[in-house]
Amino acid sequence: MTEGRAAPAAAAGQGAEQGSRNLLVRVAAALVLAPLAIAAAYAGGWWWIVLVSCAAIGLFVEWLTVVGSARETAVIATGGIALAIAGLCLGFARVELALAALGLGVAVTALLSSRQRGWTSAGFFYAGAAQMASVLVRLDAATGFVALVFVMLIVWVTDIGGYFAGRGIGGAKLWPRVSPNKTWAGAIGGFGASLVVALGFATLDLGRAYQLAGLAAMLSVIAQLGDLLESAVKRRFGVKDSSHIIPGHGGLMDRLDGYVAAIAVAAIFGLLRGGVDGAGRGLMIW
Repeated sequence: MTEGRAAPAAAAGQGAEQGSRNLLVRVAAALVLAPLAIAAAYAGGWWWIVLVSCAAIGLFVEWLTVVGSARETAVIATGGIALAIAGLCLGFARVELALAALGLGVAVTALLSSRQRGWTSAGFFYAGAAQMASVLVRLDAATGFVALVFVMLIVWVTDIGGYFAGRGIGGAKLWPRVSPNKTWAGAIGGFGASLVVALGFATLDLGRAYQLAGLAAMLSVIAQLGDLLESAVKRRFGVKDSSHIIPGHGGLMDRLDGYVAAIAVAAIFGLLRGGVDGAGRGLMIW
């Protein structure tokens, strides 16, 4: 009887130790990647465009891997070239040509795909939206960097707050069929953390408190929905991680799912208020 009780206890101890190691790996990876992303965003121009375009190509390849189309080399090559051309056009401030390249990329990758054609097109659109939105929000020289960092921080603290609130409080699951580890406590914790970021920006006189709080609340919810969307796609195809490129995090899709959704909505919101050259301004200045 003693040995029977000891076995589950030992297993629980090993699970806790493994969880602690995984957390340390996640933190270490974040401490490397976050400053890199912020530095490239601060530099702007080609530095940011090259980073974003490489990430977009990686997202497209991982998406094809998840949906089972990774062996279609013509689709991968065509999609990668289209995203690279779009990045090149964005580097020369030719947004209309970048949009044309992305539109053509969606059509051609769909035509070349012999299987999962709809999912292939969706993957290219997903990657292209992330690329375009990230560049457009940063485009404004005066407020682009601040707007981009605001979105990044909202996504990051939503993820971090959700992780610790979910593990520390637990409770009812948010959507167990799609993401069995996510809880309502985690969702609320991440949401609350985003409001703290908004308050911090307002304290630094980077915007009005109630407007930033509303924007943070919206982006936090969108980021969590983006996370659930990516989980739903992976569950649909029976995949746990999109890849293992980032230690402790999985793949680019696993790490950027919330960011892609949040930056896309932020860009649309900013474009409606500030135009193509002022998406960052439209997002932050009311």
